[in-house]
Amino acid sequence: MDETAATMAIHQLSGYLSRYYGKKVIILLDEYDTPMQEAFVNGFWDELASFMRSLLNAAFKTNPYLERAIMTGITRVSRESIFSDLNHLRVITTTSEAYADCFGFTEKEVFDALDEYGWPAKKQEVKLWYDGFTFGKRTDMYNPWSVINYLSTGKPRAYWANSSSNSLAGKLIREGDKDIKQAMERLLCGKTLVAEIDEEIVYSELKGKRNAVWSLLLAGGYLKVVNVEFSEQSGRAYYELALTNKEVRIIFEAMIRDWFSGVEEAYNGFIKALLLDDIDAMNDYMNRVAMAAFSYFDTGKASSQEEPERFYHGFVLELMTELSGRYILTSNRESGFGRYDVMLEPLNRDTDAGIIMEFKVFRPGKEKSLKDTVEAALNQIEEKRYKTALLSKGIEQERIRTYGFAFCGKKILIGRAI
Repeated sequence: MDETAATMAIHQLSGYLSRYYGKKVIILLDEYDTPMQEAFVNGFWDELASFMRSLLNAAFKTNPYLERAIMTGITRVSRESIFSDLNHLRVITTTSEAYADCFGFTEKEVFDALDEYGWPAKKQEVKLWYDGFTFGKRTDMYNPWSVINYLSTGKPRAYWANSSSNSLAGKLIREGDKDIKQAMERLLCGKTLVAEIDEEIVYSELKGKRNAVWSLLLAGGYLKVVNVEFSEQSGRAYYELALTNKEVRIIFEAMIRDWFSGVEEAYNGFIKALLLDDIDAMNDYMNRVAMAAFSYFDTGKASSQEEPERFYHGFVLELMTELSGRYILTSNRESGFGRYDVMLEPLNRDTDAGIIMEFKVFRPGKEKSLKDTVEAALNQIEEKRYKTALLSKGIEQERIRTYGFAFCGKKILIGRAI
C-alpha cells in the first residue's frame, strides 16, 4: 500500500469496528518503538519518524472512534518527536509505582508454579537465571517468557535472547567510547556502576549522552536498580545498576562474540597464539582481526586516537568472554605507580602464565616506527611496575609475560618483553 493508506489504516479500521458494533474502540499497541529501534540502527530514522508521527496522530489524536488506548515500549514517549501532538498521555515507566506487579511474574507466582510442577528444588536456579527486574519499589520480578519456557522444558536457557531484538543495545555498546566498554567490563564481572537516569530518552541523544545508554538498558530490562541515592544538594538521583540476571549476562556475552563472528578463525588463532606465547602468530592473526573489525567498532566520527581505543576495549570484552573459565581479566586498574591497560590473572597458576598488555597509538612526532611505540609500551609496564598486582597474588616474576601493542591506522605491531 502507499504511505497515505498505511497512515490512515488504524483510523479507518477503528471506524469500521465502531460503526459495526455501535461503540468506540480500544487500541492496544505493543512494542511501538521496536521499528524505531531498527530504523535507528539501520539508518532510516528520519523516514520512519515522519511516517510514525502521521500514523499515530491519525490513530490517537484525531480518531473520533477511539475510547482509550494502551501503548507499550521501552522508550518514554513524552519528549519523543513522533508524539509531539499527543498531550493526553499518562506515562508509566520502570520507576513508577502504578502496575508495578503487572509487568512480570512475582516471586511467589514463580515459586508456586515450581511447586505445582514438583520442582521445589529448582527455585534458586530459576531465581539466578530469571529474577532481578524492578518496577517502582517492587523487586524480585521475573521474566514471564523465560519462566514459561523453563516450565515447558525444565532446562535453564537464555530464552529471552530469541524473543526480542538486541541490535540497538549491541550497537550502542560496540560503538561506544572506552568508558562505556569499561563499564560493561565491570558489569560482566558482577560489579555495579552508578549513573543518573533519564527516562525521557530521545534517540538522537543516544550517541552523545552516556547516561542515555544506561537509561535505555535499564528501561529494556538489561540492567536492574540495586540502590538509589538522592542528593539534596544537587537535587539529582544516582542509580546503582547491575546486570539483571544470568540470562542477561549470557545475552551480552553472545552479543560480544558476534562482534568478531566475521573473523572468528583469526580471532581464535590469536587466542591460541597468545596462550602459546607465539609472538609471530599473534601479530599475524591480530592484524587480520583488526583489518576486518576496526570500522565495525567506529561510529564514523572517531578521531585517530579514539578509533583504536574503541577497537581494543571491544577486543578486551571478547577476551573476557572467551577466557572467563581460565583467567580473571581486569583493565584500567591501579597497579604499582599507574594504571595498566589489560591484566590476565590465571586461575590455574601451575599451567598458565600471568599476562599484562599495554596499548599505544603511534605518535609520529615522538616515535620513528611502530617498534618504538611497542618499546614505549613495554617500558611503561616496567617503569610503572604494573606487575605488582600479580606479584602480590603470589605469581612468580618469571611466570608473568608482558606485551606491548602499537596501533597505526589498521596496522598493529605486538612485541614481548624478553
